Formats: sequence, C-alpha cells, structure tokens
Amino acid sequence: MRLIREFPAAAALFSLALCAVQLSAGPQAQAPVVGQNSGLTRSIEGTVLSSSGEAVAGARVLLKDTKTLQVRSYIAQNDGRYHFYGLSTDINYQLRAEANGMTSKTKTVSVFDSHKVVKLDLKLIKKIKRS
Repeated sequence: MRLIREFPAAAALFSLALCAVQLSAGPQAQAPVVGQNSGLTRSIEGTVLSSSGEAVAGARVLLKDTKTLQVRSYIAQNDGRYHFYGLSTDINYQLRAEANGMTSKTKTVSVFDSHKVVKLDLKLIKKIKRS
C-alpha cells in the first residue's frame, strides 16, 4: 500500500502493464482454479470382443471413477464399439465389459496415461460369478 500512495504513477503503469500481458496471453493462459483439472479431458474408446475375437453387440461396458466410486455404463453398438467422452485427466478409471454371462478383466486407465484418446479393447474371457 505504501508504494501505491507514494508512487501513484508507478502503480497505474504497473496496472496497465498487467492488463496488457493478460490480453496478449489470451483466454487459454488463465490460471486454473485450485482443485480443478484445468479443463483437461480425455476419452476412452474401444471394442468389446468375444473370447474368439469377434465383436460383441449389446455388451455392457462399466466405467468406474476410482475417486468417487461412481459407475457409468454404455451398451456397445452393433459393431461392439463403445466410448466414454469428457473424462477427467486427474482421475483413475476402471473398465470392464459383460455380456452373455461372461466378463472381461478389469482394466485401469491411469492419471499417468497422457493420451487424449485411450484405445482399450475388452475381451470377454471368464464366466460371471453369481452369489
């Protein structure tokens, strides 16, 4: 505060310079809000395959957010393909597929995987255990 009272011209010049830097940097240069992933997203996509390697239409793909434990599901298309868009880059996700009494191994997509689009095929290999 002392600097502003004693050197008002310097304070005004500093303020103008700061505005000029912010304008020239553009909107993408804005600092991220603490606790957010700065708007970075990724996608996970792939195909559900039978044990013999054929696409499985209508398979259920489960995506688990390991931070909140929320589970999302997707029904595979006729060609066995699935996708999840707009996923956070700072959360680990677990995926697995189920169809016709079979399930795939659970696969993890890590925060350390820097791909914007993660390609992950899920192969149905074992029977679902019913309790």
